[in-house]
Amino acid sequence: MTLTVQPHRESVGLKTGQLLVDGQWGPGSGGGTWTHRHPATGEEIGEFAVATAADVDAAVESARRAFDSGAWSNSRAGVRIKLLHRYADLLREHAEELRSLQALDNSVPLSFSGNIYATSVEAAADVFDHHAGWVDKLGGQTLPPYQGGDHLAMTFREPIGVVAAILPWNAPFLLFAQKVAPALGAGCTIVLKPSEYCTFTVLRMVELLTEAGLPPGTLNVVTGPGDPVGEALITHRDVDKISFTGSRGVGKHIVEASAGTLKRVSLELGGKSPALVFADAPNVGLAAATTIGAVTMGLSGQACVANTRALVHREVYDEFIAAAQGMAAAITYGDPFDPGVLSCPLINERQLDRVLGYIEQGKREARLVTGGERLGGDLAAGNFVAPTIFADVANDATIAQEEIFGPVLAVVPFSDEDEAVRLANDTEYGLGASVFSADAQRAFRVSRKLKAGTIGVNGFQIEPHLPFGGFKQSGLGREGGLSAIEAYTELKSVFMPLTDELM
Repeated sequence: MTLTVQPHRESVGLKTGQLLVDGQWGPGSGGGTWTHRHPATGEEIGEFAVATAADVDAAVESARRAFDSGAWSNSRAGVRIKLLHRYADLLREHAEELRSLQALDNSVPLSFSGNIYATSVEAAADVFDHHAGWVDKLGGQTLPPYQGGDHLAMTFREPIGVVAAILPWNAPFLLFAQKVAPALGAGCTIVLKPSEYCTFTVLRMVELLTEAGLPPGTLNVVTGPGDPVGEALITHRDVDKISFTGSRGVGKHIVEASAGTLKRVSLELGGKSPALVFADAPNVGLAAATTIGAVTMGLSGQACVANTRALVHREVYDEFIAAAQGMAAAITYGDPFDPGVLSCPLINERQLDRVLGYIEQGKREARLVTGGERLGGDLAAGNFVAPTIFADVANDATIAQEEIFGPVLAVVPFSDEDEAVRLANDTEYGLGASVFSADAQRAFRVSRKLKAGTIGVNGFQIEPHLPFGGFKQSGLGREGGLSAIEAYTELKSVFMPLTDELM
């Protein structure tokens, strides 16, 4: 039976996507549209407007007017707090609708978006609640006089201005929240560009934000591909800060493009995250299931922080591979609305060809344990790749160093703790890592030595109040926690004499 998602499209009630500029929804000025095809079936799902450079300019001008008016940027803390909490409640109320829209966008199955916290609507709502709590705590300092005399030395935090927020397609709930919540909490205005491969979900999230009472112009939306829409946004003279999640290549381009006006930049650029499995791991089978699950379940390895390198002690090497192979065999594919489906296809044909190319490279570099092929039969119209495990991988191999962004796990053996740490850090990336060991001292010791932004011990989780971001070429800055909302502010110093005497 040929796989189709069209019946779900009708039941969800998908709308034609439009731009949001100055509080008004409408088509792009050039009349261009993008037709979205479902990655699991190749079917046409819907159309949305492709913004022109003029549309981007209008969106940025709207955000600038809104910021300069002070309607949001100078609003009282209580106003912003109430709106962010109100929006969090709306997200929870519409969770089922949003999860269904995502399944039509990127084919992430409902079984995953409903049960895995980091990709859930609940996580996004929690991020808004968390940042609402910081709004009335973004204070500065009053410092004692340094040179003597009677004066005040003070610091203040003020919103940075107009923010360009550029989202990827793979985790729209969380990544929308991680950018929009702190920016709004700080008092900024925003021009948002969703990925062309996950637009309808984001547009509905924006609709709910306007329903929550956000003033017109505070959040504007331009849709379409990176060229020309994203390019027009990152090079715009009136954008004060860019927040981007995506590929390392695009991130480097954003840094270059921002240099002309010295825009502030926050980047999360992916990783080649290791899982270090020691011989004394509490449960080697569970460690294997956790690691291969992150590479295959839900997003099919299309997650920046997935542990795509497994560094495994030689004493438990065979046990780990056998358990990982068993877990890989249990992954199911198909209709994302089917509760029995556990994973999704690759997002488009370009990514499919890229991943298959890496797999062919892997066959020349290491031992293929399982997978390594495109799935056919009823799934032939989709971009499905079987869970793939390579063993006996050298850490300098292509498949151990480059971010594949697909369901491919490279297993590398090690002999002792020093070697494990050296191998883990031998990469240009540094986003995340996991350590599996029953020895608490070792787990803590190794965690401190790893050059990565987030470390999980015998498990991994992303929390709204913890900073998330990477070392080295995994990016700049952090999302989550106090550091995230502070990144949307400028720090100002004020000196004020309290007498008429000359200092």
